[in-house]
Amino acid sequence: MRRSLSVLPVVTIAAAMIGAATSLALSSDTIGAATTAAGRCATAGLSVVQTVPTTLVTTVTVGILPAACAGGILRVAVHNGITSSEGTATIPGGGGTVTVTLAVAVAVTVAEQTDVVVSGP
Repeated sequence: MRRSLSVLPVVTIAAAMIGAATSLALSSDTIGAATTAAGRCATAGLSVVQTVPTTLVTTVTVGILPAACAGGILRVAVHNGITSSEGTATIPGGGGTVTVTLAVAVAVTVAEQTDVVVSGP
């Protein structure tokens, strides 16, 4: 009897939360109806080249950055399935090429992933 009484408040709270959620008014039936699309500074492909002085990736050079990306933050991450590392750099006026130094060198492996993201400007 004691066990069933301790569950009663949890069930009551959960039922109240579901009831409150079902009473919310939705202004649209589509996903993302209240979002704004983010603009892009780059619409074409970028060049991405890893610097591998030994068997470790230490820096990544990203090129073909358009002038519209100037002032943005370039974030590069390298993942080899075991180790991940990232670094950031500010894109200079006029765009061009930026070299990003990774926080920790990542060993080159058979399967490797490099992610590049521009935030801003």
